[in-house]
Amino acid sequence: MASPGSALTLVINAGSSSLKASLLAPDGSRPWQENHGWDPAESGGMGGLLERWLLPAVRPWLPQLERIAHRVVHGGEPFCRPTRLTPAVIASLEAIACLAPLHNGPALQAIRWWAAWLEREHQTLPQWACFDTGFHASLPEAARTYAIPAAWRQQGLRRYGFHGLNHQHVAEVVQARFPQARRLISAHLGAGCSLCAVRLEPGAVPRSVATTMGYTPLEGLVMASRSGSVDPGLLLHQLRQGLSADQIDQALNRQSGLLGLSELSGDMRELRQAAAGGHGGARLALAVFRQRLLEGIGAMAANLGGVEVIALTGGIGEHDDALRQELEQALSWLPPFALVRVPADEEGLIARACRRALSASRQG
Repeated sequence: MASPGSALTLVINAGSSSLKASLLAPDGSRPWQENHGWDPAESGGMGGLLERWLLPAVRPWLPQLERIAHRVVHGGEPFCRPTRLTPAVIASLEAIACLAPLHNGPALQAIRWWAAWLEREHQTLPQWACFDTGFHASLPEAARTYAIPAAWRQQGLRRYGFHGLNHQHVAEVVQARFPQARRLISAHLGAGCSLCAVRLEPGAVPRSVATTMGYTPLEGLVMASRSGSVDPGLLLHQLRQGLSADQIDQALNRQSGLLGLSELSGDMRELRQAAAGGHGGARLALAVFRQRLLEGIGAMAANLGGVEVIALTGGIGEHDDALRQELEQALSWLPPFALVRVPADEEGLIARACRRALSASRQG
């Protein structure tokens, strides 16, 4: 438990329709944590939610706050490490918000609101940002480069990877639990899904060497309502058939994945139940999800030259017993490996990463 006077980090994880906030002490304990849905169309938007809900909720702990830390999904090329937020940094983040408008936009709204409140209250509490793309900054050139024209690549069109904060958390947990392991596949399976091939070395930070998401979080595995990878020619065909870019965006992000396959639901629990009752669409959704996941695991293992640990995380990864059993059977051809579950914890990783970055800057 956090003791009185502990230096707390307020971690804010702002999404397109929800906001998760946590207070974390250096020992990892959380005196308070809560999720709250929000609608950008509601009166006051993000600022109104922070004013009505978050500020009153955390006010008793304000004297103990050491920093406010934000999850920012896309850091682009410039931002790959925990970064203290200054007016110049915030301006730079606003310039690249178009890379992930559904997520970077709300995060920036929260950052700007806190900056204004701190100035108004004459508080010097620092704000920090940690980036979901940051862990994948170590991707080798071959793993991050698309085979597209040079002029496109010069625009920064490359593979960035996402879920990096949780993949890094999983890697640190596995590194501590399996000190002899050198090759890890982290499987983040929830509403969004991605795999990450991670190299673990004694005394070194875990290193991402391959991942399934790319320029956006749409590439890779089948997800709740996102398609994952499809043939680009299919999209060109739909454009020529008269669909607009916005219609295709909506279809790929909101109407595809498990939902589109099953024509029933994007929730794995509902699909398991429906499939058991003979629902053909649910069975198809489960089969395609599993197929793409196995293909992805095979690719990650090839990148690593083998694997000692496969870690399941996220809502599906942590709770779907049937999937775990299916993976154990389907991957029995691999040399012996540990198949483990690691609870997702982006907030814990953000708090740790900010403290480490501050400590390193002081030592430097």
